[in-house]
Amino acid sequence: MKKLSIVVPVYYNEESLLALYTDLKENVLDVLPKYDFDYELIFVDDGSKDNSYSVMQELSKLDSKIVLLKLSRNFGEHSAILAGLSRITGDCAVRKAADLQEPSKLIIDMLEKYLEGNKVVIATRAERDESFVNRILGNLYASMVRKIALPNYPKGGFDSFLIDKQVAKLLVDMKEKNTSLMNQIVWSGFKTTSVPYTRLKRKAGKSRWTFSKKIKLTIDSLLGFSYLPIRLITFIGIGSALLSFVGLIVVLIQKILGIIDVEGYSSLLILMLFGFGIIMFSLGILGEYMWRIFDAARFRPPFIIDEQDK
Repeated sequence: MKKLSIVVPVYYNEESLLALYTDLKENVLDVLPKYDFDYELIFVDDGSKDNSYSVMQELSKLDSKIVLLKLSRNFGEHSAILAGLSRITGDCAVRKAADLQEPSKLIIDMLEKYLEGNKVVIATRAERDESFVNRILGNLYASMVRKIALPNYPKGGFDSFLIDKQVAKLLVDMKEKNTSLMNQIVWSGFKTTSVPYTRLKRKAGKSRWTFSKKIKLTIDSLLGFSYLPIRLITFIGIGSALLSFVGLIVVLIQKILGIIDVEGYSSLLILMLFGFGIIMFSLGILGEYMWRIFDAARFRPPFIIDEQDK
C-alpha cells in the first residue's frame, strides 16, 4: 500500500484545526483506502503564539498517524511547508491549508491526477470567494510572474499542490531562502497537470497574510526567477545615455544659433534629479540582489524545528 503525506502549515489557526481534521477525516482520510493509500498527517506550527500547538497535541491523541512539528519561531508559510516536506515518509505529498479555504475533496481530485502519471498536480484558483481587492492582487501577481519570470505559471495562481516524493526531495535539497516554493515547483519542469477549484471565504480566524508579506513574495518571485530586473538597469542606463546625448546636441545647436545665452536653471535641476533618481533606483535593485547573495552565503537553515512528536 502506498502512502500520502498531508502537510498542513499552521499559524494562528487554533479556531479551525478541529474542524479541519473532521473535514479531512470525512472527505479524504476515510476515502484513501479505496485508492490503496495509507496516510500521514503532518502539522507544522510556524511559531504561533496562540493555542494552535495545544490543539495539535489533542488531535494527535485521536489519530496515531498525526505527526507534529513545532518551529522555533515564525519562518513563513513556505519554510513551514518545506519543514513538513523534509519529514515525509509517503510516496507523494500534498499541501493543505489550515484555514478551510480549500475544499478537502480537492486532495482526492489531485491524487487521481497523480495516479495518471503526473509528478506535480497543482490546484489552480478558477474562482475566488474573496474580496475584490484580494482577487485583483492575486490575479495581478500571477500575471506578473507569467510575463516576467515563469510563462507556464497558472493564470489564476495556486497555493496547494500534490507532488511526488522525488519532487519533494528536490525542494528540500535546494535549501533556497527568499524565494517562492510554488515558483520552484513550476520551475522544476516535472510532468505537471492542474485541478481547478473555487477558493472559499475564510470561516474562522484572521488571515495573517499581510500586505507586506505579499510585497515580499512578489519581489522574491521576480528577483529569484527572472533576470529582467537586473537587465532593466542596463536598459535604463542606455536610454539615459541616449537622452543625454540628444540633449547635448540640442543645447550645442541652440548655443551656436544664439537661441540661448545662458542655460536654464530649471532644465539643469530636472536633469540632475532625473539622474539621481535613476542611480537610486539602480542601487535599490542591486541591493536586493546583494542581500539575497549575502543571506544565501551565510548558510543559515530556512527553518529550525524546535519540537517533534512522532
